[in-house]
Amino acid sequence: MIKIWILTSMLFLSLFGAHKHFSIYKKQGNTKGNTLLVIGGIHGNEPGGYFAPSILATRYKIIKGALWVVPNLNFDSDLRNRRGMYGDMNRKFAYIKPNDRDFKIIKDIKKIILDSRVDLILNLHDGHGFYREAWENSIFNPSAWGQACIIDQKNIDSKKFGRLSDIANSVARELNQKLVKNRHIFNVKNTHTKFKDEQMRLSLTYFAIIHNKPAFAIETSKNIKQLYQKVFYQLRAIEGFMRKMGIKYSRDFKLNPIEIKKILKQYGVVTINGNTIIDLDDVKSRLRYFPIKKRDNDIKGENPLLAILKRGKYFDVMIGNKKITTLMPDYKKQERCLKTIPMIIDGQKKSISVPSIVKVANSFSTNIDKKYRINVIGFSKKGIKNENSITIKKRDIVSKYAMDSKSRKFRIEIYYQDRYCGMVVVNFN
Repeated sequence: MIKIWILTSMLFLSLFGAHKHFSIYKKQGNTKGNTLLVIGGIHGNEPGGYFAPSILATRYKIIKGALWVVPNLNFDSDLRNRRGMYGDMNRKFAYIKPNDRDFKIIKDIKKIILDSRVDLILNLHDGHGFYREAWENSIFNPSAWGQACIIDQKNIDSKKFGRLSDIANSVARELNQKLVKNRHIFNVKNTHTKFKDEQMRLSLTYFAIIHNKPAFAIETSKNIKQLYQKVFYQLRAIEGFMRKMGIKYSRDFKLNPIEIKKILKQYGVVTINGNTIIDLDDVKSRLRYFPIKKRDNDIKGENPLLAILKRGKYFDVMIGNKKITTLMPDYKKQERCLKTIPMIIDGQKKSISVPSIVKVANSFSTNIDKKYRINVIGFSKKGIKNENSITIKKRDIVSKYAMDSKSRKFRIEIYYQDRYCGMVVVNFN
């Protein structure tokens, strides 16, 4: 039995605090063993570094040992595709001012890094170019960071996994056995941080190793334009480290670029404020007159990179730096007035949860108390203000009001007086 603990995203209202905190997923196998901490998203313009751990957090099962995953360390920046909204987060581990907006995030991740249960840390990035020991050209050279396992020094004085160079080279050799293109070869880059790199002395991995915590950075290349290929390499690297640590795992997919490409397009179903639901997998790019609150909207789904951002008049539903849909708001007072709604679907009486998505072959109607008002978006009948107890077929609804690109999903909105109570979505097969 695998247990997952989730530290949900929190909104910090402090003047100096970042808007969104990171999440942590802890997966424990039935058999005890070493613990790997994987940190993604420290730089918001490096999507390979946060989409990979989002898959790791949701699609992997740990059998022996433990896996801790932080997919979205710098969540504010991840959502906006910016390196650092409040400066470079990976240069704040030696010292950070208390009024820095990243202060609480740095304080909290340091505590996790130094947890006695953590045996090894991986920090995930996308770096420019392709690292090579010798100069080849402006893309392939010693100054590049991409396609490399980064170490700060050769060894540290640690009882476990202290031979950083040997471990990194072993993982790199494994990675190089299965490349999408030959030029994607991985190498090991030793920054010799203590003596040669003042900036790296401010980084997460150096903070870890000076506290005798084995730590590595995995850098896929920004010059690889296909996100799915970068995520493929990141996951293979993480699996390589898990094998070195004796962590046994399983996943519910085959690890190859084609499968990763598919997974990255699977956004799932989300709920907003506990009463509204959207299937993001085939949602239209814009949803008009959408019931939402002016502020403090709570969005929930399986993807750790899911969030909602207000931009001007509208709200963007995001998965990491990907905008999935834009909600054009219809502001209403909101209240969860009821948990279920009686419906007749294809001639059968059913009790339907609010919110939910229900399949309909031919027709549906609601059969709710008259104190509630039903509004089927896209349906109208002269003289009718409450569409309760009306049998409706797909042809009765104007297709442009569908939620999806195939014009199959339509909203049933429930109101009590002037308050919005919730939504059921009918999905015509």
